[in-house]
Amino acid sequence: MNRLASAFPADRAALVAFVTAGDPSPAVTPAILDALVAGGADVIELGMPFTDPMADGPAIQAANIRSLGAGTATADILTIATDFRARHADVPLVLMGYANPMLRRGAQWFATAAAEAGVDGVICVDVPPEEDGALGPALRDAGLDFIRLATPTTDAARLPAVLDAASGFVYYVSVAGITGLQQAVQTSIDEAVGRLKAATDLPIAVGFGVRTPEQAAAIARVADGVVVGSAIVEIVGTHGEAAAPHVTEYVRSLRAAIDQSRKQA
Repeated sequence: MNRLASAFPADRAALVAFVTAGDPSPAVTPAILDALVAGGADVIELGMPFTDPMADGPAIQAANIRSLGAGTATADILTIATDFRARHADVPLVLMGYANPMLRRGAQWFATAAAEAGVDGVICVDVPPEEDGALGPALRDAGLDFIRLATPTTDAARLPAVLDAASGFVYYVSVAGITGLQQAVQTSIDEAVGRLKAATDLPIAVGFGVRTPEQAAAIARVADGVVVGSAIVEIVGTHGEAAAPHVTEYVRSLRAAIDQSRKQA
């Protein structure tokens, strides 16, 4: 069983935590990643900064600007991943970002470099299933999971294409919009998770707009995982180089709420 599969046990909802690599600087990111693990995150999504993050709201846009302003390059991200894997042998690490940085040197180069750095999977926001050939075969050849995104607009006709060749988990984007600005009504999440579970055996993780322990707990009652990003990124933006203990405290509050919700369920 690989690291991602182990992160979604049947009796416990996983906490998937996102931060932007290189925010506030490449030198500080390792401490923030360690803080996520210390707080109880099961899966780490490491965002690859990009100049045009079309799916992201103001918090993550600002994190991208801070990271790029600090000079973060793909080589820095791979170094951060390599060092993380040396410190945390069992915690899954997923790179999340956009096609341009991933494909600039070719899909095969990126996939090989990510695998060698100890990365477990990739989420590429702007490579749809219909264009899987641009990145998917190279990732799978390197042993990496290609994690697909489903949204409220993914209808029954398109869902099979989204799930085809997906692996690791399915990331359900619970709102039709950008990150961090709104949260979906819980009943719509319940319905969507039920529909996805009927179509795939992959774990379903729900994200976009999750900010409070109460929201995380409600999602954990029905989903296999809860994804939190913008709220963590805002903590990093507020506290900068001193963010790590604040990140740990916040993530612990999410972890406790998620675990309690499953016990109640």
